[in-house]
Amino acid sequence: MSRVILFNKPWGVLSQFTDDGPPRPDRRTLAAFIDQPGVYPAGRLDRDSEGLLVLTDDGRLQARIANPKAKTEKTYWAQIEGLPMDEALEALGRGVTLKDGPTRPARVRRIDAPAGLWPRDPPVRVRKSVPDCWIELTISEGRNRQVRRMTAAVGHPTLRLIRYRVADWTLDGIETGTWRAA
Repeated sequence: MSRVILFNKPWGVLSQFTDDGPPRPDRRTLAAFIDQPGVYPAGRLDRDSEGLLVLTDDGRLQARIANPKAKTEKTYWAQIEGLPMDEALEALGRGVTLKDGPTRPARVRRIDAPAGLWPRDPPVRVRKSVPDCWIELTISEGRNRQVRRMTAAVGHPTLRLIRYRVADWTLDGIETGTWRAA
């Protein structure tokens, strides 16, 4: 039976257990939070992104989650700069063209700020002259910094990015910096 761990990764944490760079107190790794031997991240979540990271000891499951060909759905909550017009959301829904080619169609909708959201450290910068809003975006591929590049491509840079769901697993009931067995 494979082991699956669901971890709510805080901002600033690398999605790996060791850091190849020089030791720095601001570059925390998974080892600071998870003391479970033999599990590895299934896919990645950028250092400046937060939320659900699935870890497992099952290589096949790990590959299925991480491989874009498997089309595993992932849902993100993105706080974006500006208030997007319907055309921008429709463009995200159709898929946008990035430097490495077109993205698959996505499901996207405006949402209120997620309930029970933990404060981010450091906080997101606030510009009084530029409003922001939240969107929920579900994609079925996982290119490098894809959601950030997609929102920027439609004129709304991402200020904060939280992965809420991977396949059937969600962040529900997992506080930031903690994990639970699935």
